[in-house]
Amino acid sequence: MASTPRTNAYFRSLYLQDPNFRALAARDPHFRAILKPNGQLDFTDPAAVKQLTKTLLEADFGLKIELPDDRLCPPVPNRHNYILWLKSLLDSSSYNDPGGKLSGLDIGTGASCIYPLLGCAQRPWSFIATDIDEESLEHARANVALNDLQSRIKVVAREQTDPLIPLDDLGVDRIDFLMTNPPFYQSEGEMLKSAAKKSRPPHSACTGAPVEMVCEGGEALFVARILEESLLLKGRVQWYTAMFGMISSLETMVDKIRERGIDNYAVTEFVQGNKTRRWALAWSFGPMRPSQDACRGIKATPWRKILPMIVETELTKFPIEQGVSDKGKSLSALVGGLDMISWEWDAELLRGTGRARENVWSRAWRRKRKREELAGDSAVSDKVERSEICVFGFSLAISVKMTEAVVECRWREGHDEAIYTSFCGFIKTRFQASI
Repeated sequence: MASTPRTNAYFRSLYLQDPNFRALAARDPHFRAILKPNGQLDFTDPAAVKQLTKTLLEADFGLKIELPDDRLCPPVPNRHNYILWLKSLLDSSSYNDPGGKLSGLDIGTGASCIYPLLGCAQRPWSFIATDIDEESLEHARANVALNDLQSRIKVVAREQTDPLIPLDDLGVDRIDFLMTNPPFYQSEGEMLKSAAKKSRPPHSACTGAPVEMVCEGGEALFVARILEESLLLKGRVQWYTAMFGMISSLETMVDKIRERGIDNYAVTEFVQGNKTRRWALAWSFGPMRPSQDACRGIKATPWRKILPMIVETELTKFPIEQGVSDKGKSLSALVGGLDMISWEWDAELLRGTGRARENVWSRAWRRKRKREELAGDSAVSDKVERSEICVFGFSLAISVKMTEAVVECRWREGHDEAIYTSFCGFIKTRFQASI
């Protein structure tokens, strides 16, 4: 149905504005049949909501889907936002070019199997999709087959008492990410009480069964179970992620991962119009750090306390009249003169990436090397030279903005914030001295 090329830019442009219902109706007779004469959609009608989901999936992603009447009908823009964030998280926490063949796990995939379908429509990913509800599993398998994705999406039945991350049960060594959109509520009573508190009817009809809406302990305890399993699996999953319906759950889980000494994590907020807000958390035991947009995606001041460490810093500025290309050469020479594991500078893009075995720019390092040289301790010196263990990875870039150029540093790899801060200070001081 869609004629626009489905590039990454195309997917990122989706749903920045509300869908044009009249345009959708002109392309899809099934949607036209449920649209009101005034061009509005009755969001309190489950059939209308279901058809909107089906129409958007086919129009924007080339996906076909069938949904039962008694299971959740997933809102496409909200689910798409989660996939977009995952792509940003994975792309920015790797030195490799984005868009590779990655493997993921969707815990609680539901009848729609929407996250694996959306992921496979946008990237050459593969998925394990799990659920405990037999009816949902039956429909999920049918939707995978409807899109001929059986070779990339494996739907797996689980029991309530099984581990949530079934790597060992399935004989899987590692995966790149896991995702989950767990049930919000701790009990059916809590779910009904929440609905009764609302002063108006819900904006959109909800057809979810209790198995999809309720779990013991609610969403926070569900994700806490994943956290406990992650402490055993660690790097066998690069990124553990979860979406929440309540920001209090996010705050609780950030406290828990900090208590367990996990320093590499990300938080974000998904906003769809003025009506729906969701929040997400990711954590990793690895050293690769995502971009600032991916890891610090909550802007509201009251929630700054749960944000992870800053990973992008503006170091200094200079007038472009001083020669951007020459300053790029100076910056490259400054870093190239250090005892790095690697340093590569692209003179055309004015951007470089480096990796260091420790803070080799510090006075302490220089004194250490001086002592080794004076003592003639070549064995120790050679051992340091041969070390390929990276404790700090970074990118430096010069970007031109109007009449000035800006030097920026991005923390790419490592766990020690003090090393990142020290490096930024070193580059800023030495580079400014050359201006």
